[in-house]
Parts: sequence; C-alpha cells; structure tokens
Amino acid sequence: MAASLKIAKSALRKEIKRDIAKLTDTEKQWQSEHVVRKLFQTPQYQKSQRLSVYLNMQDEIQTETVVKHVLSLGKMCYIPRYIGPVMDMVRLYSMTDYNCLPETSWKIKQPKDDEEREEALATGGLDLIIVPGLAFTKDGLRLGRGKGYYDTYLSRCQTTAKTKPFTIALAFYEQMRGSVPTSKEDVPVDLVLYDDMMKGDL
Repeated sequence: MAASLKIAKSALRKEIKRDIAKLTDTEKQWQSEHVVRKLFQTPQYQKSQRLSVYLNMQDEIQTETVVKHVLSLGKMCYIPRYIGPVMDMVRLYSMTDYNCLPETSWKIKQPKDDEEREEALATGGLDLIIVPGLAFTKDGLRLGRGKGYYDTYLSRCQTTAKTKPFTIALAFYEQMRGSVPTSKEDVPVDLVLYDDMMKGDL
C-alpha cells in the first residue's frame, strides 16, 4: 500500500471515530433501529436463508435485533470468529447460544477458539453477509479497521463456494462520506444502509 493511501486511511479512521464518539447512546440506538428496519425491508434479506451478521462494537450499528430476527424466521445465522489473522463465519443456533457467548478483548461476543462450530463455507456458503466498517460511500466503497478480515473472507467465498454473497453494510449517518480512500484489495459492498432522516444529503 502506498504511504499516502495509508496516511489517508488512518486520518479518516480517526475522523470517523471522533464523529461517532459525539453520538449519545440514545442517538446510536435510534439510528440503529431505523437502519435495521431498512435492512428487514430489503429483498436480499427477505429471501436469504444462510446469512452472517457481525456482532457490534460500541461504535457500530447495533445488531442484536438482527440476530433475533434471523433466528425467529428460521434462517441459518452465522457470526464472525476471529482467531489471529483469520476470520471464520460460524453457526449461531439460538438466542440462548448468543447470550452464553464470552466477550473478547474488543468487547464483542464470539465463540471460544477451541469450540467446534459449523463454518459457513464448509456447509454450502452464504447468501448474504451483513458487513461492518468505519466509513462508506453511498455507492459501496468501504473503509474497515485495517485488518482485511472481510475482504479476505469474500475472496474465500469466491474460491470455496464459487460465488460472492450479496453484501449489505449498516452505518450511522456520521460514517458516510462523499469519498473514501481505497486500494484494489478493498472489496466494495453491494448496498449501504444508513440513517438519512433529518440529515442533509451527502
């Protein structure tokens, strides 16, 4: 990665984190509820049967409601498990299962490293991936946290399952930008959902 691109990405990450830090918990919850309602209305979500949902950090759209909804509809729900540089999508079976998950140092729930779980790519792949991130454009450019977990996993999907799942990002309005610095390794998302009520256009 060119030094100038790395600097631009780092600067935008810091800017986004500052903007999100200004949101109150009530504002985060309100935006999360609005964005999640949008997700539930998309045809890609409605027709999906095998999907992965990220479990949110404090500066991300809240997804527990999504997990509950997915499970209530009888869809197969997968969640990220990070072990070193590798992210897998492993099966989540119920809200009881969810509530029993331990927390990582990032303060997100995740199954234990040594716990055997069904991995999505080993059993048929995924229809839909709900993607987190720090910054987005309306046309799908995405800036993550710099680890490359989702870019790498999407590449694995194409290699293993021979298809790329539809990807939907969930974002606070404060995460939206007119442009985002990216490289050829950064995989855009298919759809970005964000709270645009009572806000100016981008």
